[in-house]
Amino acid sequence: MPKVTLYNQSGSQVGEIELNESVFGIEPNQHVLFEAIIMQRASLRQGTHKVKNRSEVSGGGRKPWRQKGTGRARQGSIRSPQWRGGGTVFGPVPRSYSYKLPKKVRRLAIKSALSSKVLEENIFVLESLAFETPKTKDFKAVLNGLSVDKKALVVTADLDENVALSARNIPGVTVVTANSVNVLDVVSHDKLIITKAAVEKVEEVLA
Repeated sequence: MPKVTLYNQSGSQVGEIELNESVFGIEPNQHVLFEAIIMQRASLRQGTHKVKNRSEVSGGGRKPWRQKGTGRARQGSIRSPQWRGGGTVFGPVPRSYSYKLPKKVRRLAIKSALSSKVLEENIFVLESLAFETPKTKDFKAVLNGLSVDKKALVVTADLDENVALSARNIPGVTVVTANSVNVLDVVSHDKLIITKAAVEKVEEVLA
């Protein structure tokens, strides 16, 4: 089982913690990670693009000239696609880009993401994380104690308003609960800071 250092809130080492090997100690599957990231990014797309086809553009109710005898090509409407100001053919319409991967693939992806952080030694496990009042200065002190100066994902067992509000104004820091951990967040942040209680919750769901 992989072992990592256990820290207190001030950044001091207070011992070690064993992580579940089936969650934090697998060989990361890069292909599955890639597929999960593409799926999540696709679901973030708004899909609100829209163009007007020939039935939606204004004008063109009358035939521009008679069918025969003018020497010009026959035309039925000045809003046909070949005319300036005409409708667009096969243009984009509002749609959803989201899709789902199989459940086992999604679970393997999040396990791969968490295991990658352990292999890269970019994971910090805290005994606990709590503040009496929301204060950005206090949260920065926690980051400084852990020597974290890059993008960090902070995972708590449950939603703590004081923790979330304290981290809100710090660039590159995201706070999520153990139930909301996802591949895109883990991969897009350099460091993973997770509480001991959150580790137990994650292992309970994924192991």
